[in-house]
Amino acid sequence: MRRMMILAMVGSGLWNGLWPGGAWAQQVDSGTVRSCFAQTPTGEMSPDCLGAASNTCQDQGFDTTLGITQCIQAETEVWDTLLNEQYKSTRAVLGAQNPALQNYLLAAQRAWIAFRDAECALGYARWQDGSMRNIVHANCMMVMTARRTLELRDMKGN
Repeated sequence: MRRMMILAMVGSGLWNGLWPGGAWAQQVDSGTVRSCFAQTPTGEMSPDCLGAASNTCQDQGFDTTLGITQCIQAETEVWDTLLNEQYKSTRAVLGAQNPALQNYLLAAQRAWIAFRDAECALGYARWQDGSMRNIVHANCMMVMTARRTLELRDMKGN
């Protein structure tokens, strides 16, 4: 019976709304996140504004476990866009200094991605029996992505 319900949800398109990008996925103000990034001083890795866009989203009535998770994921998507922008510009700056540095940055970024994924999976596993696990995982991904974005930005100054 459970399998039939899932198949019916997938077939009707209802399932798509439960995931980021789906019809029910929450949105955040990307300007809030970009402003947070721009106003964070060099060397600061945990700005007070981190999570502000997600909190605003949650204040709009998305205060269920699913809603909170989706709001956090929506903010993470903006941080991820910023991360990719910072990676590309940092790669260019380092490449101008010494082309070999680009390979070191690539290796470091790949290792960071593996670490982030493992670290956030650990948080999820620690809460495996509770609904909080989704929020813990999503928040971990947001915080770590934001911090790495700021690290990449700051690398260009040295």
